[in-house]
Amino acid sequence: MKKRILLMVSLIFLAVVIGFAQENSTIIVPYPNHYEAKKGHFDFTNRLTVSTDADGFDDIVRVFTTQAKSYANINVRQKKQNARVKLVRSSEVTAKEAYRLVIEPDEIVIEANASEGTFYGLQSLLQLLINAQQKGNTSIPCGVVDDSPRYEWRGFMLDESRHFFGMEEVKKILDMMALQKLNKFHWHLTDEPAWRIEIKQYPLLTEVGGAGTKWDKNAPVRFYTQNEIKEIIEYAAERFIEIIPEIDMPGHATAAVRAYPEFGGGGSERNPDFTFHPGKEGTYQFLTNILKEVAVLFPSEFIHIGGDEVHYGNQQWASFPEVQDLMKREGLKDLVDVEHYFLNRMADSVKCIGKTVMGWDEVTNAGLRNEHTWVMWWRHDKPQMLQTAVDKEYATIMCPRRPLYFDFVQHDSHQDGRRWGGFCPIEDVYAFPNEEMTGGQFYKSDFVKGIQANVWTETMHTVERLEFMIFPRLSALAEAAWTKERNKDYEGFNSRLGWLITFFEGQNISLFDPLRPERISEINGVSEEKH
Repeated sequence: MKKRILLMVSLIFLAVVIGFAQENSTIIVPYPNHYEAKKGHFDFTNRLTVSTDADGFDDIVRVFTTQAKSYANINVRQKKQNARVKLVRSSEVTAKEAYRLVIEPDEIVIEANASEGTFYGLQSLLQLLINAQQKGNTSIPCGVVDDSPRYEWRGFMLDESRHFFGMEEVKKILDMMALQKLNKFHWHLTDEPAWRIEIKQYPLLTEVGGAGTKWDKNAPVRFYTQNEIKEIIEYAAERFIEIIPEIDMPGHATAAVRAYPEFGGGGSERNPDFTFHPGKEGTYQFLTNILKEVAVLFPSEFIHIGGDEVHYGNQQWASFPEVQDLMKREGLKDLVDVEHYFLNRMADSVKCIGKTVMGWDEVTNAGLRNEHTWVMWWRHDKPQMLQTAVDKEYATIMCPRRPLYFDFVQHDSHQDGRRWGGFCPIEDVYAFPNEEMTGGQFYKSDFVKGIQANVWTETMHTVERLEFMIFPRLSALAEAAWTKERNKDYEGFNSRLGWLITFFEGQNISLFDPLRPERISEINGVSEEKH
């Protein structure tokens, strides 16, 4: 009898402890790097008032107002004083993206030293409000969050050359990035299938090169006008997301060469018209003129010039008299040297127009100056390239195919997508980076600036398929990029992922549910075999 009573008491105590823990734990994604629960609740009903002691926060409040209305049906009104949510500029919060969120029964204070931190504090508050409304509550628990990111670069890349998705879809992705504190949008706008960015000096790039998709050469012309790009850049900037354009060279040039064949450098049987011509001075002027327009259009510090997989289509270079003359004149011994010469010429152009060059990890061996070059390590099967980039003191972003290519299959039951010795489940995205995935301790180097997921869209021909492959792996990416290694906990992430999945579905986002894989069938992709 005594044992039974002790057991019942123990179970009741355990239930109370678990309930207390759940009540006083935060649901924020990415998980804050310091959280302290406090007694009490802040009641918000369906409205909030916000005030600030700093200039320049009006746009931040305006975006937050739009988000609160759209996501949680909460009306936000800005007041000069006596508001219940106070935005305070504080020198005690030193890092640019750091914030302190204090929730008391009678007020909420967000302290930050910069606009970025203030915005991220509001995103954390917004998540708490959304979650409360999902539960039918009109209050959030009191507590204190002191937070700052693990990495300065928390990125996502979208390929729109192979399939085009349009402004509204890009804005939707930017919205979900902002809510989860991702801050870099790498936009892959040119490649083999199509050229998607208007260049006024060379209108045929879009008039001719903008037609087609990966599997349909006859698809109608689709591209972004410069006015549309400006609108998207402004939209992203209001959410503290920097957009980095990529203009691929010297390979992956097929769409551009289709429009301006005089700058073509040949290819292979499998990849015809794959490269630009490295032996013609006109090629360098053509590409520099393009980059000048891109530089004016994009305020980003960076222009990505690709630089990958040139060997897929450079076989014809050796037969060109202009290339032979170039090799003799510059003392280039082989086609790899020609490739590196090309990259250095174009990197100099990027520098001269006031930008920093970015490239895939092949550029690590091209001799580019490390003070003007950032490298993206993408070849997961070549971890030595990460080591090389770090050893050569290049600022480096980690985006290896496994686990950070979201065109890879995300569940073993799925059929469409890549499987190269494995696939990219959400738990691997969350676990990145670690020694096993990076080949050692190189990921801890000060030269490693962050991580990024890449979405190549060969199999993504619809918005629904695109979103299915992105969500909710994007949330795992956000936490891997923001939350410090010691604070990461995959079980805890899963416990918070449920409300986010519900939220995404409420925003009409197609997704996969890794918590209940059988609940949502795979949204199938397209391929050469299926087309």
